[in-house]
Amino acid sequence: MRERIVLAYGGGLPISAVISWLAEAYDAEIVTLTLDFGQGRDLEEIRDRALAAGAVRAHVLDVREEFARDFVLPALQAGALYEGRDPMAAALGRPLIAKKLLEIASIEQATATAHGCIGMDQKRMDASARALNPDIRVIAAARALAPPHSTHANLWGRAYTVTRPPAEAPDTPACVEISFERGVPAAINGVPMALAELIESLSIIAGRHGVGRIAEAERDVAGVRVRHVYEAPAAVVLHAAHSALETSLHPPELARLKLGRAAEYAHLVWNGLWFTPMREAMDAVNAVVQESVTGSVRITLFKGTLLTSEAAEHEHAAVPRA
Repeated sequence: MRERIVLAYGGGLPISAVISWLAEAYDAEIVTLTLDFGQGRDLEEIRDRALAAGAVRAHVLDVREEFARDFVLPALQAGALYEGRDPMAAALGRPLIAKKLLEIASIEQATATAHGCIGMDQKRMDASARALNPDIRVIAAARALAPPHSTHANLWGRAYTVTRPPAEAPDTPACVEISFERGVPAAINGVPMALAELIESLSIIAGRHGVGRIAEAERDVAGVRVRHVYEAPAAVVLHAAHSALETSLHPPELARLKLGRAAEYAHLVWNGLWFTPMREAMDAVNAVVQESVTGSVRITLFKGTLLTSEAAEHEHAAVPRA
């Protein structure tokens, strides 16, 4: 019986070439796994592309709610922002990809998983797989890509531009009321929503007003100059709203303790240490703190800026309206 490998498959031409490369290099049958993180792509088309490229089977799973509930929410409640500003969309997605690869590998009786990640994303994928199942082999297939390719897009953030430039945003600000129940975002403007739906809706609203651009830079990728844009509209708004609500409810000494732990939590996520006792212990502490985080925060969005309800009251006269 030939070896079987489960490949994390995003559907692009570079990763499609990996299917035939893996099959030949390891004399193996290739099974692909495509996850719907809310990236807005036709997943059935991606499935058909995987089969056309030589995969013996192609799995497609909707993980939006699981990602939001089990990965995004704990990081939000921890206040985890890498270097105080990055909500780490890619870093939060990698452990879930590794987990799902191993689940499908078990179903398919595969002896290895594979992915096309490079750099820190490769380290996160490999560390997550080792923590969950140290006996299964993980193949980093980036060397088969030309040029090496690693991008991301999910509910929590994306490495390309969808938000409007602040100068092109509407001249009328938007006021959004976000309601939390025990630290969980539960409604926008009084309309209850599931967490993934709420994040998707808030991303559209904030992006329309130019809010959420975190970094813009140029970098070399295999000798090619690439403009790198990273934005996370919903993450920026929800972190601000959650922080404002906690500040209004908790004493200063708890806020100081939370700030220090937030940096530690971000360090764990960034370095691929999601599946560790330390992260689980920090989640347990945060869960106790979140019991009292219930209430609503009003956010004003205007041409790339964000003001919480308290700030909006002070700055209201300075915000132009149509």
